[in-house]
Amino acid sequence: MSGNQSKLTSFTVLCFTEEKYLQIPLFILFLLIYLIIILGNATVFTTITLSPKLHTPMYMFLGNLSFLDISYISTTFPKLLHMVYTQQKTISFTGCITQLYVLGAFGCTEGIVLAIMAYDRYMAICQPFRYALLMSLKHCARFIAGVWAVGLLDPVPIVLLTANLLFCSSHHIDHFYCDIIPLLKITCSDTSTIEILIYMNGVIMFFITMALTSISYVFIICTILKIQTSQGRQKAFSTCTSHLTCVTIFYGTITCSYLRPTTSYNPVQDSCFALLYVALVPLLNPFIYTLKNKEFKDNLKKIGIRIY
Repeated sequence: MSGNQSKLTSFTVLCFTEEKYLQIPLFILFLLIYLIIILGNATVFTTITLSPKLHTPMYMFLGNLSFLDISYISTTFPKLLHMVYTQQKTISFTGCITQLYVLGAFGCTEGIVLAIMAYDRYMAICQPFRYALLMSLKHCARFIAGVWAVGLLDPVPIVLLTANLLFCSSHHIDHFYCDIIPLLKITCSDTSTIEILIYMNGVIMFFITMALTSISYVFIICTILKIQTSQGRQKAFSTCTSHLTCVTIFYGTITCSYLRPTTSYNPVQDSCFALLYVALVPLLNPFIYTLKNKEFKDNLKKIGIRIY
């Protein structure tokens, strides 16, 4: 880094409001959301970890999803809470780049985990006799290791290129956290290479995971329709509804946030979309997956009895 870039030590970021009378209500709202997300996902992760009966492929993937949601929300919300409460809207350059990497890595990892969960449901419903062999705990551990390796490496090129951009025109990010599009809007460097890389990476990751998910569900639906009894069809489909709901919310919010030109960026609108993307999926995941899950609730009760 050189010139003005060498002097850059921090950015200022957009906060949701500068009105003093809204600061405390917003702080309380965001704090409640954060606590519910942490408590809900920590409960799911702890229950799965401490219950031997839940050490199955489906719950292993769900445990990873809960861990991802805790990590993901903790990358943005503590800083957001501090900004809303104190109105100190600065983030260091190093902190900004770190936040950019962690969000990219965890977001990519979560997308792949959701796709692998769709494949797991396909194997359970369409290949039940081969399920125990092909989705053994050893194979699942390899799947999970591969997913994390891809997720952690995927954002590295984009983050490294972004870290070397020159920010000589403005140091204010029109967003409540360090995201790639707001950063590209304020740089005076040529961003064409990064933008091409972002769209290529986004399209490849988006369509690969979506293709795996969609193909899995096409086979699942075809298999379910062949079941003779309506009770059997309903029971088979009920094992997929939770995952399908989470996939829809995840890809719906990520599409609104990222899969469009940077020229259409609007600070207020995109901050709202980003808030949904960052908070909505982690908030709903524990409830969607566990509210109607008798097996999980039974094991949660056993852990509660054991503790008390």
